[in-house]
Amino acid sequence: MDPKSKGDARSGDPQDPAREKDRRGFLKRGAALMTGAASAGIAQQAGAQGLAGHPWERVYGAGFTGYGQPSRFEQPVMRHIGKPYGDLAPGSGSALAPIEALEGIITPSGLHNDRSHSGTPDIDPKEHQLLLHGLVQRPLKFSMEALWRYPMTTRTHFLECSGNSARALAPQPAQVPAGAMHGNIACSEWTGVPLRVLLEEAGLLPQAKWLLAEGADSAHMSRSFPVEKALDDAMLALYQNGERLRPEQGYPVRLLLPGFEGNMNVKWLRRLKATEEPTHTKDETSKYTDPLPDGRSLQFTFEMGVKSVITKPSSTMKLPRTGFYEISGIAWSGAGRIRRVEVSADGGATWADAALTGEERPKSLVRFRLPWEWTGREAVLQSRATDEKGQVQPARKAWVAQFAPDVRYHNNSIVSWAVGADGSVKNVYV
Repeated sequence: MDPKSKGDARSGDPQDPAREKDRRGFLKRGAALMTGAASAGIAQQAGAQGLAGHPWERVYGAGFTGYGQPSRFEQPVMRHIGKPYGDLAPGSGSALAPIEALEGIITPSGLHNDRSHSGTPDIDPKEHQLLLHGLVQRPLKFSMEALWRYPMTTRTHFLECSGNSARALAPQPAQVPAGAMHGNIACSEWTGVPLRVLLEEAGLLPQAKWLLAEGADSAHMSRSFPVEKALDDAMLALYQNGERLRPEQGYPVRLLLPGFEGNMNVKWLRRLKATEEPTHTKDETSKYTDPLPDGRSLQFTFEMGVKSVITKPSSTMKLPRTGFYEISGIAWSGAGRIRRVEVSADGGATWADAALTGEERPKSLVRFRLPWEWTGREAVLQSRATDEKGQVQPARKAWVAQFAPDVRYHNNSIVSWAVGADGSVKNVYV
């Protein structure tokens, strides 16, 4: 760990001179560390004779395609698929983003996490309609053509299933890639219609305190959420990363509740009903609740906690040799902006501030980076995030102590990766 990278938490304003000074200092320290990169085996000296050419430089290239695809050499970069019922219900389960193989803060649409309860329906947008009814003055029904004509807004937000990181609550640490444990999280640019606009058009009545959202999948997955959220930053998302929603992401329309647990962002949205009280559907009673040690359970834990994960290096990877590396990962908070991410290489004994990219966006992923020299000794890598409300990512032992042993949801505790003397990286509990 570079001791010079230790610093104070700064304002999240990207124009803050002190913060910009910190960023420049970080980059300068990183560049200084990398001056010895060639001797460490990262780069090789070469001259013009190294430009002899390869076979692909001497043949005419492939033509255009109607929809671009990744390189064939990147085919191993795929989602981690979980099918708890096997082939009996192949559409029930999850597809987790391979966060260990990604960079930046935007998740490619084809690698976005996906949680489905009864598979992905094949919906004809010409036939699909959205009903808005209940405690409103004028019940309304919207065709997709009508929704596409409304003024739209675009924002970048993450989506995290509340069951993300449940695998990290097993009695023994699983030795699988980071995405297979913590990849039920992704971040996209979403474009659509603010829900407030449609509620105002329908004339929301004063006694309406909740909304029920229901999907058009065969499970009719449904959740209740407070009117305050609907009038704040809720959106009917129609586009993702510049193109129409993909079927597994709710095509042709999904509910987007930034910062709230994933399954509240109901896909294939077909109905919104204004009510006085929550509806207490099966997906907010029998599931997505947190059991406490005294036998009670927490219900309606909407906001996803402040969280971070180191993605490089991470579980199942191996450092090929000693020398300079960059510790990198992602952080997020359902409460708003990430203000600080600290990194430790000694299991939490000491911490250093990482540089952040994307911290100006609320309820979005942030990429953090810190230069690190591995000398060949054993190390335990951790990251700890702090959001704009001052909430700090908890240690695993402290988080587990709050709940009953069968807790499965909302795990935002610190993740630990152990680097062995041979460079192998394993998942450990600290």
